[in-house]
Amino acid sequence: MCDTFASAKIDDNIERLLTLCKLYLELHETAIEDETYKKVHNFVEAAEKAILARVNFVDQTTILDAHAGLIQKIGRRGVRKARMKLFTTNYDLCFEEAARRHRFTIIDGFSHGMDQVYDRSHFEFDIVRRSGLRDAPDYIENVFHLYKLHGSLDWRRQAADIFRSRGPEGKPVLIYPRSSKYQESFEVPYLDMIGSFQAALREPDTAVLISGFGFNDDHISRPILSAIEANMSLRLVICDPAFVPADNLAEGTQSMTEVADPTNPFLQTFKRMVAGGDARIHLINGRFQDLVSALPDLIGETDRERHMQRIRSLRDGMDGVA
Repeated sequence: MCDTFASAKIDDNIERLLTLCKLYLELHETAIEDETYKKVHNFVEAAEKAILARVNFVDQTTILDAHAGLIQKIGRRGVRKARMKLFTTNYDLCFEEAARRHRFTIIDGFSHGMDQVYDRSHFEFDIVRRSGLRDAPDYIENVFHLYKLHGSLDWRRQAADIFRSRGPEGKPVLIYPRSSKYQESFEVPYLDMIGSFQAALREPDTAVLISGFGFNDDHISRPILSAIEANMSLRLVICDPAFVPADNLAEGTQSMTEVADPTNPFLQTFKRMVAGGDARIHLINGRFQDLVSALPDLIGETDRERHMQRIRSLRDGMDGVA
């Protein structure tokens, strides 16, 4: 890097590093021929490409047991109930691949035509079976909504439209790690996602499960805290390994009341609310897969899922025959 950032403490904080780089470029936007400007600009481009490459790890062999377990336990709901809404800040395609493997249908704002184009109105659609033998619509099973709050690896912007594509055409639609992501979240399609998130938090008798989110993004953390303050029927479950330090776990001490508060101010607030007797909030010390394992499986596999599993096993066996 350049001397401009020599005094800034970066450590391994990629968000702070990219924030300083973008700030430098904005302050020196008239000096595009300057060598330092070129180096910083090229570094930012290289870093963003590296981030894209790093999250592009999902293929047909990737183990996604926890992702599949979550959508099977929560996404497999009675058709009379509202569809599960799954919000994620990750760019990767883990949930998409898990849904494909287990024959779940995703409603994520994109059309289902040949060219999948984003339109916020697609979130209002649902999927039903039509039959001449019945008048009422027959809502299909295993459908959930997916909202990617910071964009996705396979979103590309071309002119005024956003397409689903993993090709080189178009500009990736992502909010990269830097301090400007709060401002960027007010652009389409992120504004639609955040708006849906805030609306879901205000719904009565809603349960919110949170895992893998460090509460470091204020534009997501503050709406959660505001919802807890205003929505008396909201239930909040937070699963995070920050509640009990690893040393305490090794010693066998697992009670959250016996350890210091986590360093994150939002997690501190939630822990103190629990200590004050707020029964709406539940804190679990653990990882994403721990939360999925702890969730009860209230609805078993459907006949269609069992049938697809038999067909998949049959095909796998036939592929192994010489």
